This record gives sequence, structure tokens and C-alpha cells, in this order.
Amino acid sequence: MIEKSIYENYQIDFSNTIQPTDDDILFIFNENRGLFLDENKKLPKSLDNFDIEFCLFIGIYNDKKAFVINVETEEEFYPLNEVYEFDHDLYHIAGKAVLVRDWYTSHRFCGRCGTRTELDEKDMMLKCPSCGQNHYPRIAPAIIVAIRKGDELLMAKHSYHDNIRYALIAGFVEPGETIEEAVHREVLEEVGIKIKNLKYERSQSWPFPNSLMLAFTAEYESGDIKVDGDEILTAKWFKKDEIIRYGSDISISDWLIQDFIDNVK
Repeated sequence: MIEKSIYENYQIDFSNTIQPTDDDILFIFNENRGLFLDENKKLPKSLDNFDIEFCLFIGIYNDKKAFVINVETEEEFYPLNEVYEFDHDLYHIAGKAVLVRDWYTSHRFCGRCGTRTELDEKDMMLKCPSCGQNHYPRIAPAIIVAIRKGDELLMAKHSYHDNIRYALIAGFVEPGETIEEAVHREVLEEVGIKIKNLKYERSQSWPFPNSLMLAFTAEYESGDIKVDGDEILTAKWFKKDEIIRYGSDISISDWLIQDFIDNVK
């Protein structure tokens, strides 16, 4: 998990009129949100030979102008989770770029009236010149929680995980509820227990596709594990030496699990 601030090397700006020149930074994505890298796994220096759908200036990165570009191609590019494994810094800023790319792709036409939108001069916002609707970049807040019961950690098998391994309880925040209410609700819905001593730990931008992950720890309070057999296949308590770790530390989930292992008595 990346813990440094994105603003160490990046300054927000935006324009759809500025065009890239030599030595600018180019984040080129395809329709599958894959990132184009050259044979050395580096960002390209040119847009030559690409069928460009749009090019958007997104700010200054490492003292250079940065652009996100969407291209039309059937060529396979690098998935962002794969980029993380060989270049953390590139993944960090590319995660920002792909979220801007998604917003710009989704709101070039107004969702209310269908009119082509215009980029605002002050805010990163696409505005409709016809009905006045404003379209800001959207993220989906989600919670993830490490629940402890003495020297054990609760983990569950989710039906939507390809490898069907055990993971922490997580879910999206619903309209009208607080973050804390979301944690309690998700835990009760997914495994049928109640928790106490809920504590916020940290957050993580998660561009798969557009979440802000908010990590918590909590303690078991009452109830027996009961899963629905649909979204959650099974759940159980694990001692630290029984936990099978993920192959990557990309997720805040890995940080929570390591925190449990490091601090359990």
C-alpha cells in the first residue's frame, strides 16, 4: 500500500485546450483503462501512431505538464494493478489520471439533457450550457474493517473473488448513512454479528474502478456468524498463523491484516 501523499510531486490543474509538447508526461489509456508503456515499461514520449479520442491536461507532475489521453485501439495495455508491482510511483499518479479519464469520458454529454458539456474555467467540472447541470468527478466511498475477537481475526470468502480466498469485510456506503453506520450495517448484513469499539485507521484511493477505501478496526460484541451463501460463502475466525496473505500489498486490506498480525497478543 502506498502511504505517501500524491501532492509530494503533483499539483492539480486542468485544461482541454493546452496541448502536449516534447518532454511532457503522457498517460495514455485504452477503453479497458489499461495504461500504455513502452518496451522498457516507461511512459511514452510521443502520441505518434495513436488514434486519439481526447487529450486533457491534468496538472504538473515532477515539474512537467501531465496529460491524460484516451485512445481507440484493440491493443492490450498494462492493467494498473500490474503497474503497481513494478513501479509504485507510476501507479500512484496513474491512478489519479485514470479517475480523471473516467470522469471526462462519462460526462462529455450531460446526463440530464444530452447536450455536450463544457469544461469549467475555475473548477474541475463539466457544465451543461443548456440546462446548467454540473458534473464533478465522482468517487464511491467504501469501508473495510478488521474485526478482532481476542487473538483472532474475522475473514470471509466472497463469491465475487476469482480466487475465492478469505478476505476482510468490506462494502459501499449507502445514501443517507454515515461511514460508521455503513461499517455496522455491512458487518451485520454479511456475517450476522455486532461489533464495538469501532476505530478509523486510514484511507486509500482505490481506482478499481473509483472508490475511496476507508479502513477501520473493531472488536466483536455479540452474535453468531451467519452468511447469506450468495455474496458471502463462508466466514470464520483466524489466528495470525492461520492467515494466508495476499500476493500483493497494493490494498489497504493487506495493511489491516499486517497490523493485526503485528499487534495481536
